Amino acid sequence: MPKRPTDHPADAASARNSSPASTPARPILPPSPDTPTPLLGNLTPSQFMRRYWQKKPLLIRQAIPNVEAPLSREEFFELADQDEVEARLITHFRNKWQLEHGPFAPDELPSVKQRAWTLLVQGVDLYDDRTRALLDRFRFVPDARLDDLMISYASDGGGVGPHFDSYDVFLLQVKGKRRWRISAQKDLTLQPGLPLKVLQHFEAEEEWLLEPGDMLYLPPHIAHDGVAEGECMTCSIGFRAPSAGELTAQFLYHLAERGDSAARPDALYRDPQQPAVDRPAELPAALIERVGSILAGVKWSEQDIASFLGTYLSEPKPSVVFDPPQRPLNEARFISQASKSGIRLDRKTNLLYNRRFFFVNGEETPFNGAKKWLFDLADHRCLSAKRFVTLSDDSSVTALLHEWYCAGWIQVGELA
Repeated sequence: MPKRPTDHPADAASARNSSPASTPARPILPPSPDTPTPLLGNLTPSQFMRRYWQKKPLLIRQAIPNVEAPLSREEFFELADQDEVEARLITHFRNKWQLEHGPFAPDELPSVKQRAWTLLVQGVDLYDDRTRALLDRFRFVPDARLDDLMISYASDGGGVGPHFDSYDVFLLQVKGKRRWRISAQKDLTLQPGLPLKVLQHFEAEEEWLLEPGDMLYLPPHIAHDGVAEGECMTCSIGFRAPSAGELTAQFLYHLAERGDSAARPDALYRDPQQPAVDRPAELPAALIERVGSILAGVKWSEQDIASFLGTYLSEPKPSVVFDPPQRPLNEARFISQASKSGIRLDRKTNLLYNRRFFFVNGEETPFNGAKKWLFDLADHRCLSAKRFVTLSDDSSVTALLHEWYCAGWIQVGELA
């Protein structure tokens, strides 16, 4: 599964299956495409995507009024101490950049009174329901493009240096203040010999001080530098940006694995007309020609592409582990309980669909007409008890949902 490009230490995403204590929150549905929202400066999502997405930056004052950090400082430090979590500590002491990889025990972190250090934790939405609920606000962008929510804690003066990202990002201030300077400069040369990618020449063109609730959207390759003014926490909502080479390689692997190409995947190379040679190290021209004809015979359809994207983009990150219920309900009891309290996707579950298939955590499942209710589950990430009752008579649907429940992909009960 592609990760967010590693342009600087804040970029690589990871995942784990445990979380700090949290109270599950009901998913917050993103605004409809044509509804103005404070999240986007009272633009509609349609207006934002048309005017700003991958085009130009946007500063949004009070995008989320009265916002609170999804994790306290203590919970955040506790999360950074977990083995499976990707945490990074960046310091800029005595004008020298240093990078350390977690986990970090509490006594391994600098004092909160020490200036110029930053702690980053990737994919916090996979560990904490409150963070997942915050990420859900940004689902006006397709789930297939949404990557993760990273949290950055910084002491006064902390930051990761001026840098650029190859993906879109929303920078939401949730505690304290951070000063952002940005530039659309073309010179993206990096300083050599540093453990993180810092621009060699950064010339700020615009500057703002963000307070809790304020948010800055940046399209790819906009240079930016954020420095904490006092203790602060920032949530970074990032988006997937796989390279063309990565997509090509993975798609061809997908075709080969499924044996869907027109060429026979099990056919062995043959050369019955190969003559004896006096230059054995020379690559035969006939070999090149024959392999060229084999490759030219590889064909694919639009459905092959959709199947690849659905399975590839729904595949969980490598270190994600799902927790099946310790005492799973049998199918009859599962149906009874879900009919009373509904179901919801586990926060780590990826569920996508197209006209013919569902793609859940890297697996492809065809659907019939009765499974149209699963569209609601995918789009809302939950299904009410009333909605579940309407499909409970379809044994194929309930059997599938029970299978997902036993795998830990869905949970019984609506969020509070």
